[in-house]
Amino acid sequence: MAKIAPSILSADFAALGRDVKEICDLGADYIHVDVMDGMFVPNISFGAPVMKSLNPIATVPYDVHLMIADPDRYLEDFVTENTEFITGELSLIVSLVLYCPTSVYEL
Repeated sequence: MAKIAPSILSADFAALGRDVKEICDLGADYIHVDVMDGMFVPNISFGAPVMKSLNPIATVPYDVHLMIADPDRYLEDFVTENTEFITGELSLIVSLVLYCPTSVYEL
């Protein structure tokens, strides 16, 4: 069965809460959160505080995509009660295996 995970990167940042509520109300399965730091990729998006501010509004789980240069430094910042997936590049996978207990993260 296909799952729908709209990215909030294309949302209206001035009305991010409204857009997240609309995504949830329209039946999305996940909220895709693209995190970019301007170093690993040339663009900059937003960080964990913005994502966490959406927790009271989001009624579906987060699918977090970390495109950041030092994922192990920030990884735990993106783990919330609403985070279901964290994906990233090979460096993130190595960080998960080496530094994070499997009881917290599904590998």
